[in-house]
Amino acid sequence: MSQETGYLAAEGFEAQLARELGPEAVAHGRLFLAPGPARPAAWALNVWHEPRRIAIASIGDGAKALRAIQRNWALYSFAHHGRARLIQERLPTVSAKPLAFPAEAPTAPLGSWTLLDEVTMLAAARGSNPFPNGEVRFAEDKAGPPNRAYLKLWEALTLARRRPKAGELCLDLGASPGGWTWVLAKLDARVVAVDKAPLDSAVAAMAGVEERRMSAFALEPEQIGPVDWLFSDVVCYPARLLGLVERWLGSGRVRNFVCTIKFQGETDHETARRFARIPGSRVIHLHHNKHELTWLKLEDAPCA
Repeated sequence: MSQETGYLAAEGFEAQLARELGPEAVAHGRLFLAPGPARPAAWALNVWHEPRRIAIASIGDGAKALRAIQRNWALYSFAHHGRARLIQERLPTVSAKPLAFPAEAPTAPLGSWTLLDEVTMLAAARGSNPFPNGEVRFAEDKAGPPNRAYLKLWEALTLARRRPKAGELCLDLGASPGGWTWVLAKLDARVVAVDKAPLDSAVAAMAGVEERRMSAFALEPEQIGPVDWLFSDVVCYPARLLGLVERWLGSGRVRNFVCTIKFQGETDHETARRFARIPGSRVIHLHHNKHELTWLKLEDAPCA
């Protein structure tokens, strides 16, 4: 069989991934198989590189075939759930312990597999995401952050295997109520939080936080000087965010970018593609994203 690649969508975002991959992709639940080598797919939580179809005669045969390839496997089950579960139970256990940020993402090889039918497995020894099915689970902080937006930033920085260092200057655009500013201040970075709405009072009082009550779109690069990181979780149309990003890129004053591309109504695939075409950048759908994507442009940083 000619080469194919698997792309796993987040639950509820199958239509976006199908549109991105085109009509040649065949759906198996949330997993889409498309011909050819892996290509950029923003709406895929995990990309299955060079998956193999393996004929099996029994549950034990399936487990043996996977163990012969490598140790660690994550099951994506869309059909034949009982049979698939029995195969997975015969494989070494992959830790499901929530990650305690800022702990590093796993580095051990993790394969993905599924049952296409009762006697055919699809297995890929290598994926684009180090977490089972691309689903990053954290040991959550129920007391510190003012909202759950912090989980998106935790995930983006974990997958990027890069985060602000102590003392680095971060610009947080659209900061209120302060979920991302809280993350950055906890990393001992300096944060300029920009929003017309106020920060949560506890976040505003954190060491290294400077609050500026103004629109994120009104701030000019020359008003702030060089910054190590620009973060944006601003609620706006994607095209408007792209204009803001292009202005800061053109200034040459920002070393790293992490921005949420939020879609109002229909998915703006064309603007998402324009973000993806920015040299040195990447567009991904995080496990903690909703109807939105995350755009990253980082200095010398390998992504998971």
